[in-house]
Amino acid sequence: MLTVTSCESQTKKTDTNKLVGGPCEGCEAIYEYGNLKLTSTDTLPDFEKNEPKLKLTGTVFEKDGKTPAENVILYIYQTDRKGIYATKGDEKGWAKRHGYIRGWIKTDKLGKYTFYTFRPASYPSGIEPEHIHITVKEPNKNEYYIDEFVFDDDPMLTQKEKEELENRSGSGIVQPILKDGILTVSRDIILGLNIPNYE
Repeated sequence: MLTVTSCESQTKKTDTNKLVGGPCEGCEAIYEYGNLKLTSTDTLPDFEKNEPKLKLTGTVFEKDGKTPAENVILYIYQTDRKGIYATKGDEKGWAKRHGYIRGWIKTDKLGKYTFYTFRPASYPSGIEPEHIHITVKEPNKNEYYIDEFVFDDDPMLTQKEKEELENRSGSGIVQPILKDGILTVSRDIILGLNIPNYE
């Protein structure tokens, strides 16, 4: 019974007068996982056929930065290797804009999460560094965005851009390290850190 209640509380927006995190266009896509049974690991579409492969992993902590946060949903989406939010033509909802290369996890009892994907390309216009968007949904709070994953070794990520990041839930700047043939990045997320109207 507790599990069902917990799941249901995650599938509906929290009714509140205070919008945690401020306006967030497209954040409601976090609810578009449909009938998927979310676990702490997800493999995004096209993982097998793209290089370089990428593993995003870490721990989600409560605001104290120490207590692991269980049952937090993370939603990510990214471009393909051409810098496009790829679609197949039958997308519904936010997939029309975010594309089909997206995924969802729910943290486990230790607050752990892992996504298997591939390194995205920057936009064809060349105006933005490579990045992966991420949205958070905690139990009993509305969804909100946090700093994108950006790559410290990306020549398009300038020092000025690094300094302008908001560090929402901690820094999104990650350093890919090759482990067992896959680029691996570790990022811990602290709920509420630098998130407006969190308390």
